[in-house]
Amino acid sequence: MTGRTRIERVELHVFRFEVEDLGLPEHGAPGVGNIEYRKGGKLALTRWAVTIDTADGARGEYVTHWVGTPAALGQALMLAPHLLGRDPDRREQIFDDLKRELRAYDHMGHGPLDIALWDLAGKRLGCSVSRLLGGFRERLPVYASTYHGQESGGGLDSPEAFADYARACKERGFRGFKIHGWHDGDVAREIANLRAVRRAVGDDFRLMLDPACEIRTWMDALALGRVCDEVGCFWYEDPLRDCAVSVEAHKRLRERLATPLLVSEHVRGIEAKAAFIVGGGCDMIHADPEYDMGITGAMRLAHLCEAFGLDVQYHACGPAHRHVMAATRNTHLYEMALIGPGMRNAVPPVYACGYSDQPEDLPPDGCVPVPEGPGLGVVYDWDFITRNRIQHHVFALH
Repeated sequence: MTGRTRIERVELHVFRFEVEDLGLPEHGAPGVGNIEYRKGGKLALTRWAVTIDTADGARGEYVTHWVGTPAALGQALMLAPHLLGRDPDRREQIFDDLKRELRAYDHMGHGPLDIALWDLAGKRLGCSVSRLLGGFRERLPVYASTYHGQESGGGLDSPEAFADYARACKERGFRGFKIHGWHDGDVAREIANLRAVRRAVGDDFRLMLDPACEIRTWMDALALGRVCDEVGCFWYEDPLRDCAVSVEAHKRLRERLATPLLVSEHVRGIEAKAAFIVGGGCDMIHADPEYDMGITGAMRLAHLCEAFGLDVQYHACGPAHRHVMAATRNTHLYEMALIGPGMRNAVPPVYACGYSDQPEDLPPDGCVPVPEGPGLGVVYDWDFITRNRIQHHVFALH
């Protein structure tokens, strides 16, 4: 389909699913970083899907992965009515308008709508999003990105468990391994863990450390960073309890370390991330088409980093992530997040086409393919989504 059309209907479908052998800590608070291994457990999760229908009969779709939270859903519900009656090909103008609408918030509900618009564009033109972006990569090297360390027994509960799992991931074909440590910020345990993992995988394997803002003081973050230098980490990510937003703190840390500092997962928007770069707060920028206002926002950040001669790393996984990485020169590895020993990636099981971000489906060469079909190139299992749907929000012109 080509030519002008308009958006006539936007729907948000909230659904529930369960993941076996996972659970929450004793306090029971949900969150990506709180998931633990629980033999025989069943972790109930909710995610949401977007559909955008146009007057010419086309449909754009996207199902959220890690941004599919109630908070992000609330923002998407605010934005969805603003799409009605609009020309879906005017993505730059729509991006600008939706960005303004969420000026008082963190923009996390914007990305899935933008991704669905890109899926719609590809389907109307009969080509993949990667081709629309000028993509040139067909396969993406993958690194294993762990769940956080847990205090209860099982899973990643010790440096020995992390080391064993890192060795297994290397043998499985992953191209690198990233540690998410424990939540208490015990720097001595983090140092012991990092050294144990390096010994387990040898010096010829990319190793990364992401404390996920666990470390409580700047001095502890520096001490841990110096061990990153010692063991040759590929990058050191979001160490401090400032939630990784302080330019000056990270600048002072970066000046004293050799390991590249990857920061800005929690900094929203190209302007704020540009200020982070100019202020000297990082060596690499984190981008995510879900978190950073869609494929439109993620590609802007990739080009921003190119202008500064820096690399960009895409956070997390999903079909949109594969398409933007396919069109990005200055990036390295695709993140299969989050996984652990006996712990499935808690992304929704909604694909009816063989697409997977599960470790058991990693090809032998350690690379995943970029989907080639129209739009995002995936087929969603709408029977599963509607059967498990718990909320259905409809916005329509008629």
